[in-house]
Amino acid sequence: MTLPSKRVIIIVAAIIAIPVIAFAWWLLSPLFISKTVVEEFPMSASAQIPENMTQSEAEKVMEGMAKLDMPAMEDMPEMPPEMDEPVAVASGQFRDGDSFHKGSGAVTLYLLPTGEGLVRFEGLNVTNGPDLRVLVTSHPDPKTRADVHDSDYTEIGKLKGNRGDQNYDVPSDLDLSSIRSIVIYCAPFQVVFSVAPLQRQAG
Repeated sequence: MTLPSKRVIIIVAAIIAIPVIAFAWWLLSPLFISKTVVEEFPMSASAQIPENMTQSEAEKVMEGMAKLDMPAMEDMPEMPPEMDEPVAVASGQFRDGDSFHKGSGAVTLYLLPTGEGLVRFEGLNVTNGPDLRVLVTSHPDPKTRADVHDSDYTEIGKLKGNRGDQNYDVPSDLDLSSIRSIVIYCAPFQVVFSVAPLQRQAG
């Protein structure tokens, strides 16, 4: 029985090492790399959206129109003097998930004139990690994955960046009154990175 040559051993070791190194980089690199995302409050948030158009479609139209330099037309119809405004229904502050997973920043839950919901982060600063997700939950202040999983929770998007100001749409079929906290959650390892308990706005 011949033993494998040194060259074969090196090739096999390299084949094994490459995916291990790649996984380790995916797992650990977010701890050393931050991503800042700064989004403005949606332009269409205070507009009356036509019934056959979604919020995201209206946002694209308004962004496109904002880039055009069009002269005023005398026969343009007058805009109504007042338009419905987004209403802040709840707000809170992010706290640390634990002694290692840190989080801070403000979060506000809005009801838009369309009847849809919007979650807005401002000044977010959370420990980065692999595949972080934004969840809305019925738990008032979840501290563990069990708290999250035992509550009614909905994922509303992948975290766009671990720093900055960001917007997340709430599914139209979700009752905003059922949302009592916002959680930044590591999906592959099921770890709570940061939580924002929400307080309902008066009135």
